[in-house]
Amino acid sequence: MTKFRFAFVLLSACIGLRAQQPTYDLLLKGGHVIDPKNNISRVMDVAVSSGKIARAAENIPASMAKTVADVTGLYVTPGLIDIHVHVYNATPVTSAAARSNSVWPDAFSFRTGVTTMVDAGTSGSANFDDFRDHVIKKSKTRVLAFVNISKQGMTAFGNEDNVADLDPDGVVKTAKANPDLVVGIKSAHYAGAGWASIDRAVEASRKTNLPVMVDFGIITPERNLDGLLRDRLRKGDIYTHCFSGNRREVVDGKLNPAMEAGRSRGIYFDLGFGAGSFYWWVAVPAFQAKFYPDSISTDLHKGSMNGGMKDMLQSMAKILALGSSLEDVIRMSTRNPAIEVKHPELGTLDAGSEADIAVLRLDRGKFGLTDSAGARKMGDKMLAAEMTIRKGEVVWDLNGRASLDWEKFPYEKNKYIRGDPAKK
Repeated sequence: MTKFRFAFVLLSACIGLRAQQPTYDLLLKGGHVIDPKNNISRVMDVAVSSGKIARAAENIPASMAKTVADVTGLYVTPGLIDIHVHVYNATPVTSAAARSNSVWPDAFSFRTGVTTMVDAGTSGSANFDDFRDHVIKKSKTRVLAFVNISKQGMTAFGNEDNVADLDPDGVVKTAKANPDLVVGIKSAHYAGAGWASIDRAVEASRKTNLPVMVDFGIITPERNLDGLLRDRLRKGDIYTHCFSGNRREVVDGKLNPAMEAGRSRGIYFDLGFGAGSFYWWVAVPAFQAKFYPDSISTDLHKGSMNGGMKDMLQSMAKILALGSSLEDVIRMSTRNPAIEVKHPELGTLDAGSEADIAVLRLDRGKFGLTDSAGARKMGDKMLAAEMTIRKGEVVWDLNGRASLDWEKFPYEKNKYIRGDPAKK
C-alpha cells in the first residue's frame, strides 16, 4: 500500500469514527414542545449538548445522542420559573422567624419542573450576603432575589413596619454589588402609617432600574388599592397575591376597577398563591371579567406547602381549572415571569440557551383543587413533572426515562461495599 493510499484510508477511518460519535448529550424524543417565546406548540424533538439547547426540530435521529429519553405523549417546556418563594433558610444569620418559614430550594424545585426560583424579599440589605453565600451559591436551582426594602428582610417579626428599617440606599448598594442575582425590590406586609414602604421601594427602584414587587400588607382608608395601582406603582412593577381578596381586589362579586386600571398602566399581576392569598371567590369573578394573572407563582414556604397551594404544578392546575389553555399556563410559568424579572434569556428553548427544561405529564380525570381556605373546585386536568433538566443535567426523572435498565447498567460493583470483610 502506498503512503498516499495509507493516509487516505487512515483519514477515511477517522472521518467514519467521527461520524459515529454522538453529536448530542441528551435527546428528548417525541414530546409535544411548548415554547411560548417562539409560539411553538407541536410535536418536536429537543437536543441538548454541553449544557445548552442544541436544537429543537422534528425527527432528530436517536443515533445522534448519547442518551435518548422517549417522552412521547408528554409536554416539553422551558424550565418553570417561580418568582415568589421563600428560601432563605437555616444559616448562621437568619433568625427563628425566617427558619420557621423558609425551605431549601432544591428540596422543592426540580420535582415540580421548576429550574428557577426567585426569593421574594426574605432577605434585606443587612443579610443578603449571608443568603447569597449560604443558600444561593449552594443550590443547584437557579435562585434569584427581590431584596426587601426593610434591611432585615423577613427575618424578624414586625421589622417591615419599622420606618427606621426601610433602607433604599442599602438596597441600591446590594443590587449594584450583585447584578446577576438581584432582580428587584420587595415591599411586604407593611401596616404602619402612610405609604413609607411603597415610596421607599419605588425610590430604590428608580436608582436601580429594577421592578418593585408588592405584597400590599394592611389597607387603610388612606392606603388602598386605588392609590397603589393608579398612582404609586409604575409600568413593570409587580402586584403579587392578585387573587387574595385581602385588599378588595373583588368587591361585591365584581372585579375592582383599580385592577384593570393598573394593568392598563403596565403593572404585572402575579398569583403568589401562598397560605392565605388565593381564593376561588376572588379568582372566579376575575376570570369572568377576563382578568388573568400575568404570572403563576407559589409563595412557597412551610406554611403554604401543605395547605391549599401544595406546589407549582398544583397552582398551574388551578389556573387550568379556571379556563386558561395549557399554552397560556406554560407562558404564565416560563416566558412571562422571565420578562417580569428582566431575564429574557430564561423561559425559552432557543438554541444556545441554557438547557433548563421541564417534561410534564397532563393527566385527565376528576381532581379536587383547593384554595387557601381549603374550599374545593373540581378540575379535569392535573400536571406532574416526569423529568427536569437543569444546565443540561437530568436532575429529576420520575420514571427513569433517561436511565438504562438495570441488567444493562454498568455498575461499579466494588464501590458499593462498605468496609473490608477480610478484617475482623
